[in-house]
Amino acid sequence: MILVYSPKISSRIEYITGLLLGRILGAEWALTRDMEKFSGYEGPKISYGNIPPEVEALRIPAHGFLLERGVHYFLPDLVFDDRLPLLFPVSDGEYDLSFDPFAASFYLVTRYEEYLPHRKDAFGRFEATQSFAYRNNFLNKPVVNHYALMIKKLLQAKYTGYPFRSCGFTFIPTYDIDVAYAYRGKGFLRSFFGMLRSVGNFDFESLKERAGVLIKNKKDPFDTYDIQLDLAKQSGIKPFYFFLSGDFGPYDRNLAHYSKTFFMLVKRLGDYAHVGIHPSYASNEEDGLLARELSRLSEILNQDVRFSRQHYLKLEVPGTYRNLLKHDIAFDFTMAYASQPGFRAGICTPYPFYDLELEKECQLTIVPFAVMDGTLRDYLRLSPKEALQVVRQLMAEVEVVGGCFVSLWHNDSLCDCGQWQGWLKVYDTLYTLASAKHKKNHDPVFEA
Repeated sequence: MILVYSPKISSRIEYITGLLLGRILGAEWALTRDMEKFSGYEGPKISYGNIPPEVEALRIPAHGFLLERGVHYFLPDLVFDDRLPLLFPVSDGEYDLSFDPFAASFYLVTRYEEYLPHRKDAFGRFEATQSFAYRNNFLNKPVVNHYALMIKKLLQAKYTGYPFRSCGFTFIPTYDIDVAYAYRGKGFLRSFFGMLRSVGNFDFESLKERAGVLIKNKKDPFDTYDIQLDLAKQSGIKPFYFFLSGDFGPYDRNLAHYSKTFFMLVKRLGDYAHVGIHPSYASNEEDGLLARELSRLSEILNQDVRFSRQHYLKLEVPGTYRNLLKHDIAFDFTMAYASQPGFRAGICTPYPFYDLELEKECQLTIVPFAVMDGTLRDYLRLSPKEALQVVRQLMAEVEVVGGCFVSLWHNDSLCDCGQWQGWLKVYDTLYTLASAKHKKNHDPVFEA
């Protein structure tokens, strides 16, 4: 066990100690304010703050941030050491580190800056370009995992033989089903008006394709589920699917929840994958919708729904998470930006949500993802070749720290047609590389 001494213990200190030492490093740990107990302990020890010089321990400076309560506007000081950003640097005192990794990690994973007033994008989201990580050029690096490994390295040098859990790269493929099929299962009126739109736009190719699908002479272009399930079967990795089951609206355009086609697809994928809710865009504006959408999906699956990811990644901290907790969601996969790849919370390990306004850890696990198909093509306007280079770089960053690489793809982007021509190869390469590195028999979501 690693014993951590702090002259004062707050809920923030307890939370971040558990995240760094327990969740990321897999170590047993305990906190104490008792100097006599600490100095007499013969195992590995960390002093968070000042201790008498005669006491042997790994010495980490305490900035003071973790003894505060609530939220106020400030920007952490920052220095770089070999391209690794060090938040909350400390220049005074005899310490083994020149910054406070506990405070730095806490600031990033709690999304402290998102509690403060900020400009929102067209969809009401916190903009990636406003983030502290983006403005300081480290959004593409899981710095919190690096901080944990720095602590591990120092402890191993000081206390040889301590049995840390072996970290290993893991891969979680996830899919958002915003529009299950391009033409199938949409009912007479939607199909009719779709045909009229094609005629009005002189788009006779799509009209011909729709007709072929509806008379079952042609496969629906968005029906790429065999590809996904074949990859899962070959790799042995169980994917996560998030289904939009909200009512039809300007931003919510999936099949009707009562459609037999929708029912059969959810049941089919539920036999091979974890299935979660994709709360509708409208559910962020109207109370009661999320409960209704969850009920629809639960009835199809005949089980409670525990996983979620917000449609359009419409995440508001802490309101979105509080709403999910109210509806007994245990795992949320929204933590990332739509407009930029990388690590929104500076971490590539599933971790518990900490509510800064309530100053407590909550029973909701946040599963951050690193890359989304739409980010690469629609926001960054990359070619498939350029996108693959970004994917490789992000994967390498996760592999260095033995973290969890989570991808977000959509069924329609695997059609290898139209605007997605050439992107199937990107995903196939991503999946092949990530699954080959994946640590077998290791599930970072449920072990978190």
